Amino acid sequence: MIDQYNRDINYLRISVTDRCNLRCRYCVPKEGFSLIGHDDILRYEEILRVVMIAVKMGIKKVRITGGEPLVRRGVIDFIATLNLIEGIEDISLTTNGVLLEDAAERLFTAGARRINISLDSLDPEKYHRITRGGDVHAVQKGIQKVYETGFSPIKINIVAIKGFNDDEVLKFAELTLDKPYQIRFIELMPLGFAGMENLGKFLSNDLIKEEIGRHYELEALEGNRKKSDGPADMYQIKGGAGKIGFISPLSHHFCESCNRLRLTADGHLRACLLLDDEIDLRTPIRAGCTNEHLESLLRSAVAKKPVGHQMNLEERHMKKCLKEMTSIGG
Repeated sequence: MIDQYNRDINYLRISVTDRCNLRCRYCVPKEGFSLIGHDDILRYEEILRVVMIAVKMGIKKVRITGGEPLVRRGVIDFIATLNLIEGIEDISLTTNGVLLEDAAERLFTAGARRINISLDSLDPEKYHRITRGGDVHAVQKGIQKVYETGFSPIKINIVAIKGFNDDEVLKFAELTLDKPYQIRFIELMPLGFAGMENLGKFLSNDLIKEEIGRHYELEALEGNRKKSDGPADMYQIKGGAGKIGFISPLSHHFCESCNRLRLTADGHLRACLLLDDEIDLRTPIRAGCTNEHLESLLRSAVAKKPVGHQMNLEERHMKKCLKEMTSIGG
């Protein structure tokens, strides 16, 4: 699917649930957060119908997200069914890693090969604080398990937060010295009420890169980029086994290369993460719409995909994105 700005839209991110076993401070507001009703979450068969139509239209990559996808019953069987759809070339998963140690081998058997793991601190107390109760050791065991199982690449996502984990930048970067991990620093995005609570904590990736560069020689990997690197600017510590990526949606927009659609947990199609402009698929699906009608809705989402999110460092005030990250799927 080619949009009006000549971008090839071939990537669908699917939030299978807004439920999560953590309550990360930049993802979920302190209070006043309402979960989507169970009847309003798309059923697996409804998601599969959307995916099969989307694949016929040109979608080749699917990523399963949440909330935390591993808390939804049956998600691994769902991934195995996705893997049977002809035309899907890549299935990946984004997870907080808490349940990953037990699920890794079954996920691999189901057909998932790439995995993103959120890990915003290596310090047990700080991790417990930012996740409102999480155990960093469970996540570290999960990372080790997917490494042993054969997942590749293994991407470890760090949301950079001023005054919280900026003192751990080098520790994260050093994880790439001996292991082929992709350590990816992601700029804090102002999404929903949780975003409002974290205004003033933005940390530019330019500063993170400078900090690492003061201690290690960073080699740009521009000529060796892979499709799986996504929007990250990729570097490598000279002689290191892994890579370091910088995802900078605010300081360095990458909208011109965005190839994504997002299916939210409540069945809405979203063409841009940072804009609250969605198309309802759940209502027509449950009203018995034809596949042709569903296809027309997907095409209308592609047609409405904006040239960019138009959010910059001076306007992190949330007028453009009111949904919480946990219900969008990141």
